Amino acid sequence: MKLSISIIFCFLILGVNSREWLTFLKEAGQGSKDMWRAYSDMKEANYKNSDKYFHARGNYDAAQRGPGGVWAAKVISDARENYQKLIGRGAEDTEADQAANRWGRSGNDPNHFRPKGLPDKY
Repeated sequence: MKLSISIIFCFLILGVNSREWLTFLKEAGQGSKDMWRAYSDMKEANYKNSDKYFHARGNYDAAQRGPGGVWAAKVISDARENYQKLIGRGAEDTEADQAANRWGRSGNDPNHFRPKGLPDKY
């Protein structure tokens, strides 16, 4: 509910026309799929020290979709990290994850975080 209210509020404030709304929502949906694919790949790979790479890659792929993708990546990343804080994960790890998220969303190469030996499939 909060998500839909946030979207509507942003559009009203920005005065975006309906075509731009649809483009933004399409990008957000595609960006969400990019984030899910990175998460699924991380779980499938189950590779030591690859967490930051998959964070950066998901955010990078989503951001390539446009402003809607950037927005989706930020919302998803922030929600995940806030959840991690609630369950007691360390602040240092959360901040390192967020740094990788910002790196990818900024358009920087996610391979910066790629661990040696991670299969080329990813």
